[in-house]
Amino acid sequence: MAADAEAASGFLGFGLSSRDPGRLPSRRAGGLGARNRKKGWKRWRGPEAQLGRELGDWLEEKATELRQLGGPVSEKPDETLFFVDTGSEEKDQKQNHGKEKPLKIDLILQSDSKIPAPKDILSYQVPNGKKLKRKRRLWEKLEEKGVLPRKERLLQERLKKAPAATDSCMEVGSGTNPSRGFYDIWSDSNPLDKALAGKDIWFLEQTKKQPVKRPERLKKAPSQLPAVEVISPGGSYNPSFQAHQALLFKAHEIELKRQKAEEKLERQLNFPTVAEAPTQETVFREQCEGLLEEESSDEEGQESPLKPQEEEPQTDAGSALSLPRRGAGEKKTERQRKKEKAAKRLKARALGEKAARLRQQKLFQLRSIRLQVKQREAELLRRKRARQAKREAEANKPKRLGRLKYEDPDVDVQLSTELAESLRTLKPEGSILKDRFKSLQKRNLIEPRERAKFKRKYRLKYVEKRAFREITL
Repeated sequence: MAADAEAASGFLGFGLSSRDPGRLPSRRAGGLGARNRKKGWKRWRGPEAQLGRELGDWLEEKATELRQLGGPVSEKPDETLFFVDTGSEEKDQKQNHGKEKPLKIDLILQSDSKIPAPKDILSYQVPNGKKLKRKRRLWEKLEEKGVLPRKERLLQERLKKAPAATDSCMEVGSGTNPSRGFYDIWSDSNPLDKALAGKDIWFLEQTKKQPVKRPERLKKAPSQLPAVEVISPGGSYNPSFQAHQALLFKAHEIELKRQKAEEKLERQLNFPTVAEAPTQETVFREQCEGLLEEESSDEEGQESPLKPQEEEPQTDAGSALSLPRRGAGEKKTERQRKKEKAAKRLKARALGEKAARLRQQKLFQLRSIRLQVKQREAELLRRKRARQAKREAEANKPKRLGRLKYEDPDVDVQLSTELAESLRTLKPEGSILKDRFKSLQKRNLIEPRERAKFKRKYRLKYVEKRAFREITL
């Protein structure tokens, strides 16, 4: 009867014949297989598996209630689960006036579980924590007795002596002495400068260490160009038609100039054609070039010495007192010496009179001289301004710092068909890294550089392997 009742109810009993009440239990479960094998899973599956699933669902539901609500719902009072709305929105606003409500995102991020989060043990670990803890407890006990550590005691002594040291400008001891007073090394009342007060200037120059004077060239920037240059309006996101056409024209001029340079180089290095190749006649003409002109010039040079030279009239002041010529070995007489002295005096007097006459004439040329001086000063001022303007114009240009010359980067421009309709479809132009690198070169901070070329140290050696040789043969 008990077995029938168990079979009808669907529950298992605790007896040996609970699985099959109609049959006596055998010593071995013939053919069913072991329970811990996959072969016997389906055969041994029975009401206890369903009971296990139901038990697992029930335990999971209880754990969820405990995690979310802090306990089973059946044990919660009605006040915590339900509420009666008896107010209005205006009344609620008046009651909650002045109270800060948490944001919705904060309410979402708040934990609903009553179970605290697990403690991160690694974040609380301190190297030598036990040793430091024992040491701290020891010093706490000593502090109660009035004993302080050496560092704390020296620090308190320095703090006590600090005001006296600053007021009286007492002498400062060595840097390793912890009991020395505090002072400001940048203030005028520096105790280190007290011993040098009132000394001679020459003595201070020879004994006191003077600060290094910074050169004037280091106070000026290498270039006045800004670090980040603003591009032309045609390169913006949504440029106007005129600005975009101006940028296109600028890029076109740069490309045209580059193309002309390439064509010029090709013309210089181009090998002449058959029609342009030199012939024997053109080579002979080039060799005879200039020979006939040289012959004519030589003939003229030979005829020129034969022409009689016209004697220039003597305009010397002492020509009237011409002296007779004498031979190479003859000695001057006294009369000749007197005549020479008289001629020199007359010549010097004539030169002096001429200089005085010129000075007298210059007095009447003061206006013209003054005008010439003004013109000269205006010309010098113009040259000075031109040099200054040229210097200012070249100050913003990149200088020649290395063997390479600075070259401006290509203009980042988009064609009219490539302009984006919206900011999302805009494609970036250029590279920020290259732009910054070129900016450093343009501002004379670094020299222009080029990518290092790979140069093979040893030549490649090709070896034909045996397997490849067998295939080719």
